[in-house]
Amino acid sequence: MRAMRLEGAFGLENLKPVTLDKPEPGPGQVLVKLKSACINYRDLAIVSGYGGNYPLPFVPLSDGAGEIEAVGAGVTRVSKGDRVAPLFFQGWQAGEPTPHSLATSLGGPLDGCAEEYLCLSAEGVSKIPARLSYEEAACLPCAGLTAWRALVSEGQIKAGDTVLVQGTGGVSIFALQFAKAAGAEVIVTSSSDAKLERAKALGADHLVNYKATPDWASEARRLTGGRGVDHIVEVGGAETLQQSIMAARLGGRIAVIGLLSGLMKDVNVAAIFSQNLTIKGITVGNREQFDAMVRAIDRNAIKPVIDAHYGLEDLPDALAHMQGASHFGKIVIDIA
Repeated sequence: MRAMRLEGAFGLENLKPVTLDKPEPGPGQVLVKLKSACINYRDLAIVSGYGGNYPLPFVPLSDGAGEIEAVGAGVTRVSKGDRVAPLFFQGWQAGEPTPHSLATSLGGPLDGCAEEYLCLSAEGVSKIPARLSYEEAACLPCAGLTAWRALVSEGQIKAGDTVLVQGTGGVSIFALQFAKAAGAEVIVTSSSDAKLERAKALGADHLVNYKATPDWASEARRLTGGRGVDHIVEVGGAETLQQSIMAARLGGRIAVIGLLSGLMKDVNVAAIFSQNLTIKGITVGNREQFDAMVRAIDRNAIKPVIDAHYGLEDLPDALAHMQGASHFGKIVIDIA
């Protein structure tokens, strides 16, 4: 089978096309013929050598979707022919995360979706929305579920809430879509007016260009009549967290998801406790949450936003596209 594998050393230039043996499912396992994969910032970080000291060689990419081609003995929860997505955390089906469950992620340390076939535990896949293509469904396991857990599973978002999303990458666009489906009012920040206009077409209520308005926290407060924002989807990291704290309402929630601008920065601790804020780290989610998200996507006819398609052997170019930060939504890898 065809695969892209990181060989010898980290770096985009070390991603090489290889031919591997097609696996066979054992007891309790399924063989998934992957149709599409999708890339995340995590994949770029790992391939570049900044996301974990994983042993080489390994197959990257955390997200994918395909069809079950074969099942092993004892498998009952899914069947041959089912359209499924592999879960990002193979060992996290429900409940709170544990050190063990968080050590079972695809695309590092486990081989990921940049290959034609994956052999997985039958507990580590879920059926994908009937309305979605494989390309669209491949966008769900990381970015979609992260946004869902941040706003719905953990945030308990409700109609009339205000949500601020940073930028227009995969998690942020999913958060915009889920927030609008819940009846929330959404503020989107970006450095690109063109991207902000595209966000408006998806339902964004307020647009803030953070280059033109560097103090976007004050602008968010103004847009909420001085009250502050109920939910902030924090993907920026070190350089944006302080403004998120200042933009949040009394008792507001900040879901810390990304680190695009760095890892460490001084934080206004006094503002956190005086504002009674809830700051929650979000690392994707579990199978139970994924299945709830799938039901909501089907009922609300939500379509993932895809920026670009690349072939499997063009994976280095796809990751370079992500590195350039010009994308809006998700970057998909066509495998089939």
